[in-house]
Amino acid sequence: MHIGILGGTGPAGRALAARLASVGFRVTIGSRSQYRAMEVRDQTVAKWPGRNLDIGAADNHGAAGCEVVVLATPWDGATETAISVAPQLDGKVVICMANALARINGEFQPLVPPRGSVAASVQAAVPGALVAAAMQHLPAKELGMIDHPIDSDVLICSDHIEAIECTADIVRKIPGLRPLDAGTLSNATPIEAFTAVLLELNVRYKTRVAVKLTGIEEDHPPAAVADDDSDEAEQS
Repeated sequence: MHIGILGGTGPAGRALAARLASVGFRVTIGSRSQYRAMEVRDQTVAKWPGRNLDIGAADNHGAAGCEVVVLATPWDGATETAISVAPQLDGKVVICMANALARINGEFQPLVPPRGSVAASVQAAVPGALVAAAMQHLPAKELGMIDHPIDSDVLICSDHIEAIECTADIVRKIPGLRPLDAGTLSNATPIEAFTAVLLELNVRYKTRVAVKLTGIEEDHPPAAVADDDSDEAEQS
């Protein structure tokens, strides 16, 4: 699978590029400037000599031509970036890993985009794409340390089952990660917002936390959604 990363020159994008290439994916780092993408590609490959990382470089239009596209831009540029390459995203799985956050009076706080989440805003802007929200909670530094597994669950939201399945297949190939189907794209709102809590924990405890949920057996497929009056649906 060939995966293009739009905004791939930032910390999250370059870390994800290295991690995906380390498990056998062909990756193209995209940027507004192809030369900037080439610089980051060269730096990433040089950091891991002997790994033969299959990483290319292109502008965002070039990266959007890949089979699957990841949006790793800052949150306030995600929709604009998607619109700029909209024809190339039609019918493709687009994984949005952005979070709308701000640091106010020294604390991280979530912001609410017009559609409730960055991923939902991207879906509205490029309706022909199959948008999934995923990987918002993965710490970039650990993601880029490809000699070590990264222990975390990855919550995936989408209105398209193809996008959930494709994203889950990609996540499963990364040692230490477990994909979880977290429902429709409406659930991206609390998932994106929860990143502010994780960042605040990082600051207070001088660490880098990740999300790991208990009570779900390994490789246990999600059941059909329960009726509202079922025991499973009732939370007190």
